[in-house]
Amino acid sequence: MTKYQICTNCVMDSSDPQITFDENGVCDHCVGFEKFVRPLWKPNSEGMLEFKQKVQQVKKKAEGNEYDCIMGLSGGLDSSYLLHMAVVEFGLKPLVFHVDGGWNTNIAVSNIEKMVQKLNLELFVEVINWEEMKDFQLALYKSGTPHLDIAQDHAFFGTMFHFARKHKINTILNGGNISTEGIRNPLDWLYYGTDMSFIKDIRKKFGTNPMKTYPWSSIYYHKIYLRYFKKIEVLRPLNFMPYDKSIAIDILTKEYGWQSYPQKHFESRFTKFYEGYWLPTRFGYDTRRVQFSSLIVTGQMTRDEAIQKLTLKPYNLDTIHTDIQFIADKLGISVEELNDYHKLPKKWYFDYKNEKNIFDLGAKILQLLGLEFAIKR
Repeated sequence: MTKYQICTNCVMDSSDPQITFDENGVCDHCVGFEKFVRPLWKPNSEGMLEFKQKVQQVKKKAEGNEYDCIMGLSGGLDSSYLLHMAVVEFGLKPLVFHVDGGWNTNIAVSNIEKMVQKLNLELFVEVINWEEMKDFQLALYKSGTPHLDIAQDHAFFGTMFHFARKHKINTILNGGNISTEGIRNPLDWLYYGTDMSFIKDIRKKFGTNPMKTYPWSSIYYHKIYLRYFKKIEVLRPLNFMPYDKSIAIDILTKEYGWQSYPQKHFESRFTKFYEGYWLPTRFGYDTRRVQFSSLIVTGQMTRDEAIQKLTLKPYNLDTIHTDIQFIADKLGISVEELNDYHKLPKKWYFDYKNEKNIFDLGAKILQLLGLEFAIKR
C-alpha cells in the first residue's frame, strides 16, 4: 500500500495515483505550474493590453456580422464573469448560448437570466435530448469508472463548436482559466471528454440508445478541422486580466444579484452529486484539493485555509439522502440500483479502448507552441 503523502506547498496528495514529490515534498503539480504555466500567465496590465489588441482583431474579423464572438454561459462563476468583462469592459457583442443537459440548478437558471437581462443580450438555449443524455450517463455508471461527467462535458463543448460553425462565428470565448484552474484534475479522476475511442467502447458495452441527435465532437474535429481549416479560434480572456475569485463574486453580486455556489461546478445538480459525493466516497477523489491548490498557487488562498476547509465533508449530511433519491429518480432507476453501481469493481479509462497516447502527444506539442498551459496527466 502506498504511503500517504501531501504536498508541502499545496494540498494535492497521494489520492492522485500518479503524483510525485521532490526532495522538499513539493508535488509535480506545483513544479509543473511554476515551470510551464506561471511564465505564460499574464493577469496584469500587460495581459489586459495584449487582450485589448486581440479584441480589435476580433471585431475587425467580425465586421458586418451581428455577433463578434460566441460564448457559453453555464451560470457558474468563470463564464458569468467572462460575460461581464466581454460586454462591459471590452465592448464585444457575443452570441450567448446555454446548453441544458437536464441538470440545471435553480440558482444557475436565475444567474443566467439576471445576466442576459441586465446586459440586454439574447440567449440561445440548446436542450440536449434527455433520453440520450440519460442513456450515456447510465452507461458511464455501468462502466465502473470515475469518469461520469463526460456525458455532460462533451455535450457542452460539442454544442459550442456546432453553434460557432452554424452561425459562421470564428471566435469562441472560453471561461477556462489559470487563476482557478491552474492545477488540473488528474486523468485517473477526470478523463478526457473527447476521446471517442473510449466513449464508443463504453457505449458499445453498456449503452442502449443510438444517440442520433447528441452533439458529438471529436478532438480531431475541433482541434484540427475547425481550428486550421475553418479558422475558428478559441480564446481564454481570463488568462489576460486580473481574475480573483472573491473579487469576481463581489462584482457579479453587486451588478447582477448573482448568487454563488458552495463549490466550483455546482451549477449542475449532477456535478454537485458526482464531485461532492460519488468521487470521494467511491474512489477517494476530492476535487476540492485541485480547486484549492489552484487558489493556493495563484495566491488566493493559504494552504492552512485549504487544509481547514478539507476537514469538512464535501457533501451535506442533512441532504445527501434526498440528493441520492433525486439522482436515481431523474435517471429512471431505483436507489438500490444506484447503490449497486457504487459497489461495482473499480475501473478506469485504461481498462477500455482509449487514445490517451495521442492526446498526450497533442497536448505536449500545443504546450511547446505556447497554445496550452496546464496539462492533465
